[in-house]
Amino acid sequence: MSAAPPPTRPLDRVGSIKLKIGLLVGLSVLATALVGQIGASAGVPVWLTLPVTAAAALGVTQWLAQGMTAPLREMTAAAARMATGDYSQRVTATSTDEVGRLARAFTTMAVDLATADQQRRALVATVSHELRTPLAAQRVLLENLVDGVVRPDDAALATALAQSERLSALVGDLLDIARVDGGAASLDLGPVPVAELLDQAVAEAAIGARAVRFDVEVHPADLVVSGDRARLAQVAANLLDNAARHSPADGTVWVRAAAGVDRWSLEVADEGPGIPAGLEEHVFTRFGSAEADGGGGTGLGLAIASWVCEMHGGSIAALPPEGARTGARIRADLPLDPAPAAPVPPAAAAPAAAPTAATSPAATSPALARPAASSAPSAPTSPAVPTSPSATDSFLGDVWPESGLSTAPTPVLASLGIGALAAAVLPNRELGLGAFTVLLLAGALVLAMSPRRAQPWTVLSAALSVALGSFVVLRDTGWLAVLALLVVGALVTTALTGAHRVLAMVAGALAWVLSAVRGLPLLSRTLTALSRHRRLWPVLRTAALSLLALVVFGGLFASGDPVFGSWVAPLVPDLAWDDLILRTFVLVAVGGSVLAACYLALNPPRVEALGPGRPRPVQRTWEWLVPVALVIAVFAGFVVAQASAMWGGHDYVRRVTGMTYSEYVHQGFGQLTVATALTLATIALTVRKAPQAPGRERTLLRVALGILCALTLVVVASALFRMSVYQEAFGFTVLRVLVDAFELWLGLVVVLVVVAGIRWSGRWLPRAALVSGAAFLIVIGAANPDAWVAAQNIDRFEETGKIDTAYLSTLSPDATPTILAGLPRDLAACSLRPVDPPADLLSWNLGRARAADALEDVRLVGTRAGCP
Repeated sequence: MSAAPPPTRPLDRVGSIKLKIGLLVGLSVLATALVGQIGASAGVPVWLTLPVTAAAALGVTQWLAQGMTAPLREMTAAAARMATGDYSQRVTATSTDEVGRLARAFTTMAVDLATADQQRRALVATVSHELRTPLAAQRVLLENLVDGVVRPDDAALATALAQSERLSALVGDLLDIARVDGGAASLDLGPVPVAELLDQAVAEAAIGARAVRFDVEVHPADLVVSGDRARLAQVAANLLDNAARHSPADGTVWVRAAAGVDRWSLEVADEGPGIPAGLEEHVFTRFGSAEADGGGGTGLGLAIASWVCEMHGGSIAALPPEGARTGARIRADLPLDPAPAAPVPPAAAAPAAAPTAATSPAATSPALARPAASSAPSAPTSPAVPTSPSATDSFLGDVWPESGLSTAPTPVLASLGIGALAAAVLPNRELGLGAFTVLLLAGALVLAMSPRRAQPWTVLSAALSVALGSFVVLRDTGWLAVLALLVVGALVTTALTGAHRVLAMVAGALAWVLSAVRGLPLLSRTLTALSRHRRLWPVLRTAALSLLALVVFGGLFASGDPVFGSWVAPLVPDLAWDDLILRTFVLVAVGGSVLAACYLALNPPRVEALGPGRPRPVQRTWEWLVPVALVIAVFAGFVVAQASAMWGGHDYVRRVTGMTYSEYVHQGFGQLTVATALTLATIALTVRKAPQAPGRERTLLRVALGILCALTLVVVASALFRMSVYQEAFGFTVLRVLVDAFELWLGLVVVLVVVAGIRWSGRWLPRAALVSGAAFLIVIGAANPDAWVAAQNIDRFEETGKIDTAYLSTLSPDATPTILAGLPRDLAACSLRPVDPPADLLSWNLGRARAADALEDVRLVGTRAGCP
């Protein structure tokens, strides 16, 4: 399988994060303004333009912002992994701005830390190994001396001395490394006779080494160079010791020193196995070796030699053997008169490649300053790139985590199809069978995506949603369709999120809107995966190009030749530019809403985790009882006033208030409705703050809230009575009926609160209130509210002779058959509006179809002159 192409990052070439943010904001605002202007010019409604412009702004922002902050999130994840000791994390950086440079610097630091950690492990392993052998030998020798197995003669003491010298050499190498790492190393320059230097190195190498022969040549023989004698002695000793250890018994080690114009070279060659190809630079790193077992050394000698050469302004490299020789050949190239070197600070210890024969000395950095790989072979590992959370993950990850979702092609393609169907069906049609079909398909898709689809609450919500959604085809009442869709939205989000509490239900409803933002990473991954599909995108691209060619050339020929145009006209839909824009807006709005609901179904947030936390009850009973008692007293005073007005009659009301009884009952209805709603909030707050320990506290709470609920039911009854009196006096309207229904529903919720108090369990209460509200709306819709209001006004006309035909004419076509059946033909003509029959099956609506059939033989008035 081929590697996935890197994600498109449009702003990678912009070298400033400030400029990127400016471009992002500017282009997002431009896209919003452009889409809004297009919608306004095409006459698209504002409620449809707003979500589409928001989607356009989100799309532009998501496209332009790709990769802008991803390195920062990757660095956060990598830093957390580094804190646990994992230095394999790498940060992907493709931009050239400050964030990209920071990411590359972070990756360099991660490499340095990884290699330094590997070096530390190798140091511990190597030093432990090197110390173990001489210490074990000394321990055995000392035990034998103590036990009398070995006599303390010259041979035994020489063995002990050799092991001590080996320990001293190892400690000396480690001290040299410590000086380099600490920046305390410097040169003590002076004249150095090369022949004398090499003779001393040969003498030291011959002690305890294999039986090898050293062939030394110095040209000229009296060569004297400037340098640090002690450091150069280290170079010669390490090179000769390395060659002697790897040479076979009775082999030859060639040592050549020669002077040039302003430089001199020291070359050491042996007859050993040589350096394997590809390890020429590795042997000069710390603990680097050409052999798996290290060749018996510490792996520091050549690294120290390389460091000394660097300090002198020279270089050292492994060269191919000359002629038929097979051993290693190492040459140090040094200046005859080096400049004094300042101590190398630790900050200068940057990674650099070991010098080669073609490397300029001035272009290399100290070899010991570079972290080296372990001499022990290890399996190659590729650096890990941390999977960083997206910006939405960082913002909503705690409450709304995303797990187990890599791509989601099915909901994306299905939502696009439903949006296309809505764009083809909904514009230029009244609500009817087409709209109901779109709702059913969208609901079926969302239900199929939800893991809670088999739960009883989800099944009940789906059934109620279908019943409410059917009003778009059964009734031609706009406000009923709007209320039904709002309640359907509450049912859907509650079922998808599993919410029980009121705050969780509100959060679930808001989550549907936020899904458009939270689901952007999943949408991006899905589109990226679909773009790599071998057949899908070629088919879509071919279809788009074919359609474009057909439209362009077909339009040219149709406009240029009337005969060809007459042939083409029946095949081409009559789409004006404004109509095309409207359908595009509908596609985006409906498809986006369905896709957001699908994401909410696939990955619901933890809405139950939201809230003010565990309640903290008050310490003293009177702290909650006094406020509740005052509210009860106010309610009791209101009930007494209502009783006085009822028993005193109209004369008492006029004498006390100066108003008629109808004016009196109308004045306070809105306040009573608000008071009922506030009472429910008061009960909820009291339950949260009052102590609920079994016994006296719980009994007192039940009694107080029970009294408050009983008085609230009296207020509800008073409000309903007031509205009944007002309607008898001034007539019925749809708004007044809805207010009656809302007040009645509040009274039912109060009854449910009483039941919850008796059972002392209220977790079921919010869902029960929602179901009861949906049931109320279903009953209202089934009762045909516009027709019922018309019937009540007709009854009032028969009793009083008063009729408001102007108001009746504002009712929906659902009331048309009732008006025609109940009023005289002249009054009915004044109270009705023309109703067009359904143009096709998709726009068929039961209420509109009945109205059109009833108006076939009715002649409506053109003006309202003479209408009551």
